[in-house]
Parts: sequence; structure tokens; C-alpha cells
Amino acid sequence: MRIPFSEADVKFDEATEHFKNNLSSLRVGRGAMQMIEGIRAEVYGQSMPLNQIAGIAMVDPTLITISPWDKNNIPAIIKAVQASELGINPNQDKDIIKLPIPPLTEERRLEFVKVLHTKAEEAKVVIRQIRKDLMETIEDDKKQGLIGEDEMVRLQKEVQKKVDSANQLIEKTVKEKEKELMSV
Repeated sequence: MRIPFSEADVKFDEATEHFKNNLSSLRVGRGAMQMIEGIRAEVYGQSMPLNQIAGIAMVDPTLITISPWDKNNIPAIIKAVQASELGINPNQDKDIIKLPIPPLTEERRLEFVKVLHTKAEEAKVVIRQIRKDLMETIEDDKKQGLIGEDEMVRLQKEVQKKVDSANQLIEKTVKEKEKELMSV
């Protein structure tokens, strides 16, 4: 895929921001609505995010409530929460689904660290793909005579600097999140 060099910063920023947003689903011993907003339930014949079919509220740091707008969706929402990788067992209380957030065990913290490293590797793969696309664009521009040899080398070095910067940002974020996950 051809990416103009002028869009390189935007692409790298999008990739790192997506990674950071992806980490919000990893909890740190207390609840956060972002943990469950991305969970998708099968309702009305299609997969929909919970925040589009129910009201989500934080009662306190250890309890999240889900109030479905259509009460017929309660079983589908419960099934979706159980199928997620959160490890939370939902409780139905009349028309409300309660999600008690248990304290994280050492084992669960280590599982979250593994998930964190998997997400980091996925982000690095995206960064490498952007790098590959940019390098191909630069080489194509050289073949077409739009830029010279010196300019091609300079642009390639600049792309590598941007890649290194994005990877450093990912690593820094991983270290911060890992420290946060492992602190009791």
C-alpha cells in the first residue's frame, strides 16, 4: 500500500494511539467502564458493542452495572461478558446486570502482563508494516525519478528514526502498564 511520506507521522501516531487505547481494557485491580465498552454481544442478529445496547455505570471501583435498553438482551449480554477475557462473572438483578470486579490475584496479573506483551507485539507489527509501505513508496519514487539517491537514503533514515521513536513509545507504555499491573 502506497503511503506518502508526508503522512508518515500521522500513521505512526495512529498506530501508537490505537495501542494505548487497546490497553484500557486491561484492568488494574479496579473497574473501568472502558474494560467492557468494547465487548460485543450478539443481539438483533448482529454483533454490537455493549455501550450501544445498554447503559453502563460505575457504582464504585469494584462494581460496574449494565442496564440493557431492551430486557430481552440480558442473556446475550451475560453470555458476551462471560466469553470475554476479563474473568468477571456477571450477576443478574432483575433488569440490571452487575459485574463485581474481584481483586486481581498474582496469577491473573501475570496473565494480564502476557496479554499486554501480545498487544505490544501486535502494535510493533503494525509499525513494521507502515515502515515497509513507506520504504516501498520511497523506492518507487526513486525508480520514477521523482527523488535522487541522496534524497532516498535521507528519507529512509528518517523513516527508521520514526520507527525507532514509535517502538520506544510502545516499550515505555508497556513498562508503565506492567508496573501498574504488578503493583498491589
